[in-house]
Amino acid sequence: MQAIILAAGMGRRLKDLTKENTKCMVKVNDKTLIQRMLGQIDAKGFSRVVIVVGYEGEKLKEYISSLDVSTPIVFVENPVYDKTNNIYSLYLARDYLQEEDTVLFESDLIFEDSVLDSLLDDPNKNLVLVDKYESWMSGTCVKLSEESEILSYISGTNFDFHEIDKYYKTVNIYKFNKDFSSKYYVPFLEAYLDALGNNEYYEQVLKVITMLDGKSLKAKKLDNQKWYEIDDIQDLNIAESIFAEEPHERVNLINSRYGGYWRYPKLLDFCYLVNPYYPPKMLREELRASFDTLLTEYPSGMYVNSLLAGNIFSVKEENIVVGNGAAELIKSLMERLKGKVGFIRPTFEEYPNRYDASNSVNYFPENPDYSYTAQDIMEFFNGQDVDSLLIVNPDNPSGNYIPKPDLLKLIAWSKEKNIKIIIDESFVDFADEEDSSLIDQELLDENKHLYVMKSISKSYGVPGLRLGILASGDKDMIQWMKKDVSIWNINSFAEFFMQIEEKYKGDYEAGLVKLREERKRFETELNKLDDFRVIPSQANYVMVEVEKGSSEELQKELLVNYDILIKDLSPKLGGCSNYIRLAIRKREENDLLLNALKKLSSR
Repeated sequence: MQAIILAAGMGRRLKDLTKENTKCMVKVNDKTLIQRMLGQIDAKGFSRVVIVVGYEGEKLKEYISSLDVSTPIVFVENPVYDKTNNIYSLYLARDYLQEEDTVLFESDLIFEDSVLDSLLDDPNKNLVLVDKYESWMSGTCVKLSEESEILSYISGTNFDFHEIDKYYKTVNIYKFNKDFSSKYYVPFLEAYLDALGNNEYYEQVLKVITMLDGKSLKAKKLDNQKWYEIDDIQDLNIAESIFAEEPHERVNLINSRYGGYWRYPKLLDFCYLVNPYYPPKMLREELRASFDTLLTEYPSGMYVNSLLAGNIFSVKEENIVVGNGAAELIKSLMERLKGKVGFIRPTFEEYPNRYDASNSVNYFPENPDYSYTAQDIMEFFNGQDVDSLLIVNPDNPSGNYIPKPDLLKLIAWSKEKNIKIIIDESFVDFADEEDSSLIDQELLDENKHLYVMKSISKSYGVPGLRLGILASGDKDMIQWMKKDVSIWNINSFAEFFMQIEEKYKGDYEAGLVKLREERKRFETELNKLDDFRVIPSQANYVMVEVEKGSSEELQKELLVNYDILIKDLSPKLGGCSNYIRLAIRKREENDLLLNALKKLSSR
């Protein structure tokens, strides 16, 4: 068995990284793609490696000669690499194809060893390696029969997004025996080149062969093995996190992305906090039906969007401002505050991070649950001479909850003390208490020192829309913030969501009921596990103390061994703490985490 690697391309989309190097000389975690691939081939005892070179070919050959590779290497030159595509590079290696059974590789791939093992161990002689299509993938796709026979190749022009659940993406690693290459592939390759020229893709030839003889070539499905194709800078960034050798490095790289985890389709995210039971299918379909209009039309300005938000929460337009996520409004509000600001720690760090630490007064609850009451807050801040007070209710990460009657006492106390009070109720809809929101026109009118923040992204499960609101009786502050943010600070999709949301209020309430039920079950199951102490929560997450081992190590273990991402709270709570935060997801996903924790706990 020999290997053929196609490495003639210029890799223009990697820009500066391929200005003076070939694409396969780009490094992922300090090791070049070609170094890694040749090492994997070398370990499998291939008879030789045939590498088709072109762009910066001499530099690539010189570099490969410096590597510790024992397998014989043969180079084939593509002198017109800048005018041809990979069909011509493969054509130049046609004689080698017919001499031995071959595994064909594209040089811009990174994959774990088991990917190659799955191809070599399969008894079928001619295989196309494929993986279930995911939204980050581009290039050739196929549809398969139940027996993994290739029914059709799906090119870009024929791609149907309504059919993606039936598609498999070619990994660009193939296995051909020499008889297949001699009788089918090379003759068809030559005929295709004669007919259509050399600026095509070799997959087109496989498509033709499949149409004429669907039995000669089968697909080999990957089973959760890791691989990535490096086409641009973002691909490189993601590949570095997927293939980081040290667990802590992988955790840090993934955490540093602050989202975008749809590019990690196998990752189960228990870190970021959304509503798993909303929006309903019908609302999603309504958004899809208006996609073309929303994509190509400008959104309304701040006045109209404030009217929409005011309608949702039953307050006047002049009392509410809409943000590109609550984060935009937090930044604007915190920059407007003066004097000393009181914080209860730990909390959502976006607030204290947006304010001068020297003018921050922090209250740390002195108990292992990080719990506190309205009375605790009043007693602590009575003598602190603060100008503003920030409360997240339920708090993040503890899930601590102050009932509405007690909050009203706190609001009255802060009014008497002439203290502005900011209450973030992004998670309050998940609480068991009914009618727990403070967004009420009469309450705002009576308490102009009260500012109520809410992340619609979190409560309504639409973080991709980036929606948040701030409601207050302080019309001057609201007016100032409307001028502070951009007039088009939210997009048309977010505006349309606010426009249609009222039709789905029943679905929202039903989703909240499901969340509360699942939270109760999840907490009950967590409490059955050894080595974990669960802190009761009223939010869509739960804080857990790790009583054996460390929270940092648990985060690494879950990510590396189970592709589950959790929040390690030790950086937030201090190095000696040992807490994690777990988002509440749907039952089947929560059970995956519970099973993983059981296995780790029993070791």
